[in-house]
Amino acid sequence: MMAMKMKTKEMLLAVLILTAVFSRMDVVVEAGPEDCDDACSTACVQYEPNSRLVSRCNRKCGIRCGPDVAAEGNVG
Repeated sequence: MMAMKMKTKEMLLAVLILTAVFSRMDVVVEAGPEDCDDACSTACVQYEPNSRLVSRCNRKCGIRCGPDVAAEGNVG
């Protein structure tokens, strides 16, 4: 009976330690420069009813995410 209680306590302690370890693991996804144009043009959709604002937003995306940005980030 005592051995069973010890096994249960050890198992509970192992589960608690694993829970603490896994809760500290963060998965962070960052958008790189290669996704700049896609993310920027996706944000332009909010201006959908007004085509002038959409084209203005797309031009700004071209400036913000142009070839110079890709060269600085060493993106092919």
